[in-house]
Amino acid sequence: MSKNNNQDPVPVVEDPNELIAQLQAKLDEIKASGQQPYPNQFKRTDYAQDLQTAFEGLSKQEIDENPVKTQVNVAGRVMLNRGAFIVIQDMTGRIQLYVARKELDPEVLASIKSLDLGDIVGVSGYISRSGKGDLYVHIEEIQLLTKSLRPMPNKFHGLADVEARYRNRHLDLMTNESTREAFVIRSQVVSGIRQFMLNERFMEVETPMMHPIPGGAVARPFETHHNALDMPLYLRIAPELYLKRLVIGGFEKVFEINRSFRNEGVSTRHNPEFTMIEFYQAYADYHDLMDLTERLFNQLATDILGSTELTYQEETISLKAPFARISMSDAIAQYAEGFDMAHIDDREYLADYVSNTLKQQVKDVFGAGKLKTIVFEETAEHQLRQPTFITEYPAETSPLARRNDDNPEITDRFELFVGGRELANGFSELNDPADQAERFRGQVAEKDAGDVEAMHFDEDYIEALSYGLPPTAGEGIGIDRLVMLFTDSASIRDVILFPHMRRKVEQ
Repeated sequence: MSKNNNQDPVPVVEDPNELIAQLQAKLDEIKASGQQPYPNQFKRTDYAQDLQTAFEGLSKQEIDENPVKTQVNVAGRVMLNRGAFIVIQDMTGRIQLYVARKELDPEVLASIKSLDLGDIVGVSGYISRSGKGDLYVHIEEIQLLTKSLRPMPNKFHGLADVEARYRNRHLDLMTNESTREAFVIRSQVVSGIRQFMLNERFMEVETPMMHPIPGGAVARPFETHHNALDMPLYLRIAPELYLKRLVIGGFEKVFEINRSFRNEGVSTRHNPEFTMIEFYQAYADYHDLMDLTERLFNQLATDILGSTELTYQEETISLKAPFARISMSDAIAQYAEGFDMAHIDDREYLADYVSNTLKQQVKDVFGAGKLKTIVFEETAEHQLRQPTFITEYPAETSPLARRNDDNPEITDRFELFVGGRELANGFSELNDPADQAERFRGQVAEKDAGDVEAMHFDEDYIEALSYGLPPTAGEGIGIDRLVMLFTDSASIRDVILFPHMRRKVEQ
């Protein structure tokens, strides 16, 4: 056993099964002594970080000379055992416990000596500060609340293996402070979005997660089956068509923070189950939503990060309004090497560029709008580092967006890109039922031609639209990707507590 300042009560054992057996033996001893191994009577009154903050400005002398000792009850998991000092961790952070050997009963000292890393304890005592300046709780009483029966990850480096962190998030949260901070920020982002929308007089709603017809986005759905009704259902790919029904019904400003599901590949940007906010506002257009998005991002960054400037993957990103706004055609002109803008709407030229320059597949069903979108995605999208709204998306690739009054080949739609990633998609809604039916038929033709992500024809939605959708704008914002930006996370798996993983193959 190597010697260091952080001595473990349990000897270092090469065989993890032997260590597990030792921990189990300790639990058996507790049971044999007649003690309750999992008591539930301890009442915590204080949290580690609250105490650190409350006593931050007080010296050891000032604390000790107070005629009334500050009594506290803290609880948490044992993270370090340094003999005279034990470090525990609760939901707010860490605090030290001082073991005054000459003051404690032998039984208490024995129970302290038997503690292992990972055990959960409850402690009563009073606050003081060490000669090095560290705040601690002077132990008067200590109780084992839960015995850990598995060895903790390496106490110096935490859980370092990336795949192990994703598969064992409970261990990752125990040992990696950066992971805990990331998910605290995620919680703040979600609550901040909710409060912003409520302040803007939007109403929060809930819509079905199982749909008879998948719709609201171009994506491949997950399929399931309802046994009692004997009917196929699809996990929602977006709540859009239900939310717009609510606007038709008179709820003119609605939002839903929702889980959606898309049966697509897994990557650093994609998880099949993801979180987004989708919202709709009557008597507004896509320009209004771009303005609202700028205000939202500004407020979230200021409230959570303290600044509209942040660092993402060693690159400085400014979320200060206004964001750049350029058309898709202008983005292609700026970033597509060797592209002749005189042929921006020429299908034959676009098809040749996509096939021969970009080496992407071209299908007969692809029109000029689809090919133009491919050119943008392959040449410009990843180069949009600072917040940029891309506008004027082709109608062919925007089946739910309103056509532009001056040019019916494009729509009043935008996508917001930050750090080369799409974070938001919004548009003035298509409220002409005849036009919507025609778009759906175009999607069905693409599906029949082999596009598994194309939309179905939703007759119920067309009927609802026929009752009259007021002029409306709607938007979806990917919360996972926004949290990636706020936490400087390279992978979407770093900001999803339990990301989807391929099943481990037993050896």
